[in-house]
Amino acid sequence: MVRVVFASEEDNGLESKISYHFGRCPYYIFVDVRGKVVESVKVEANPFFNAHQPGMVPKFLAEKRADVVISGGMGPRALQFFREMGIKPITGVSGKVGDILKKYLKGELEEEAEPCR
Repeated sequence: MVRVVFASEEDNGLESKISYHFGRCPYYIFVDVRGKVVESVKVEANPFFNAHQPGMVPKFLAEKRADVVISGGMGPRALQFFREMGIKPITGVSGKVGDILKKYLKGELEEEAEPCR
């Protein structure tokens, strides 16, 4: 099983809009996938939405057993934290979480994350 976490602007499951900034998004969408089959979708509020120190959100998502984190953008320190924790960051996406998930499952996403500027 792979747990893919999406930074989201909304609490609408797979219909949610992806957030440009993973650390300041209001919600995370946790999607558990086995092979190419979605086993579960869970929405959780970002406990660090109003304020956080560097590394707090990556630690939180690592504790939630994230394997992959997908967002529109991510700073260089966050990318470094995720890589050190063995979590694959993917950035540069936009649209609905469900559409991005389909692209991820088909291997159509650029898997080399670039920091936002």
